[in-house]
Amino acid sequence: MAQGSVFTGLAPALLFFLLLGSGEGQLKLDFYSESCPRAEEIVKEEVKKLYEEHGNTAVSWVRNLFHDCMVQSCDASILLEDAANIVAEKRSDRNFGMRNFKYINTIKNAVESECPMTVSCADIVALSARDGVLLLGGPNISMKTGRRDSRESYTAQVADFIPRHDDSISLVLSRFQSIGIDAEGTVALLGAHSVGRVHCVNLVNRLYPTADPTLDPDYAEYLKRRCPSPEPDPKAVEYARNDRETPMVLDNMYYKHLLSRKGLLSIDQQLTSDATTSPFVEKMADDNGYFHDRFASALIVLSENNPLTGEQGEIRKDCRFVNSI
Repeated sequence: MAQGSVFTGLAPALLFFLLLGSGEGQLKLDFYSESCPRAEEIVKEEVKKLYEEHGNTAVSWVRNLFHDCMVQSCDASILLEDAANIVAEKRSDRNFGMRNFKYINTIKNAVESECPMTVSCADIVALSARDGVLLLGGPNISMKTGRRDSRESYTAQVADFIPRHDDSISLVLSRFQSIGIDAEGTVALLGAHSVGRVHCVNLVNRLYPTADPTLDPDYAEYLKRRCPSPEPDPKAVEYARNDRETPMVLDNMYYKHLLSRKGLLSIDQQLTSDATTSPFVEKMADDNGYFHDRFASALIVLSENNPLTGEQGEIRKDCRFVNSI
């Protein structure tokens, strides 16, 4: 990181107002301490309840944060459904396979029952990701709140911000860099691939007509059994686990698999062949605590990307639709 910045030397009062204007100065810990004191506890209770009923929701909460915050702003635009003047971001092929959106409204309804029109859907996305990470055995993260919800969708921009599973590592690094996440943070965030599963649609390019030579041969054969057709049905239940050993634990097994040539996606395996990222892969494979620390730091940066705050946006009553005017 450069030693100086455009803020260097500014008077403290001027710096405060610049930060306030940017929105980031208005995110803070315990933002709802007075307006809705139990907000974060309610979210945590609902996330835990949903996890006990549907374990995969915890993975969805983490993925929601990435797909929301990478595009334009952490503003819950990912949750919007098709409506007048709104084309849902969910329609983009970059958001293929995302699910469990309906349960976000379960959480929202619980919060609304105690504090109507107070807690934003954007903060629920952030807080549920924080609590989901913990339930998956990841680090305890201090997440700031105070985001507001977008009144528009950014479907046309999704492809410009969300990388594809087979993009080059240089492109992926540049996408993360554009929101302030460096190479170390990018490697850590891709560690979220330690949990969950991937549809065969996103795997067959590494298996057919011939197996990717960077894949361990035995692992390639396993994947072919999971994905027996080079043209899988997107609607069929055809998946492979990201991690067969600890599939629902956010741990450094992901990096150990990469070093054994068992990266599930092309972008995963590229982390070991790039001189910028490979040292971090080795270090995270060796030290789970280091991985968790770097993951927590990067997730915070991601969660604070260009938020709407103050009088910007709105607090949606229903996370699926903008409020009626």
